[in-house]
Amino acid sequence: MAKIASKVAAPAINIGINEKDRAAIAKGLSKLLADTYTLYLTTHNFHWNVTGPMFTSLHTLFMTQYTELWTAVDPVAERIRSLGHAAPGSYAQFGKLSSVPDAPATPPKAMEMVRILVQGHEAVARTARELFPVVDKAGDEPTADLLTQRLTVHEQTAWMLRSILEE
Repeated sequence: MAKIASKVAAPAINIGINEKDRAAIAKGLSKLLADTYTLYLTTHNFHWNVTGPMFTSLHTLFMTQYTELWTAVDPVAERIRSLGHAAPGSYAQFGKLSSVPDAPATPPKAMEMVRILVQGHEAVARTARELFPVVDKAGDEPTADLLTQRLTVHEQTAWMLRSILEE
């Protein structure tokens, strides 16, 4: 009869950030993940439903943006896991955590879509920015780097979308 391997407990996390700070950072990153995923869904929705004279350019732009957002969720979730916490991953959890409102039930006109996306990117930028004090206090450079990258994308995307709205 073969011996059954006994379970070995995983060692405690010892990455130089205490549990309280890791929990606070994971909580903030969970909000960022929820915001990013909600904005992804809205952007993808608008890609499917945009109409009007700017259809081709907005359809293509929204695809570029939702692809970037889709790619962004994984590093945020994996950072939460690296800190020793579970990443949220359900619509219910995202709905409770997100500061980005859900997409309207009836697709709005194209320029209203652009306005909604500007507001969404600005909201995600605010969520990321709010996390810096706890990240800085904890000396969590990997999370600070991730936040800086996300801020760059969201602030630049908001600017580009706002430019479409100018007359």
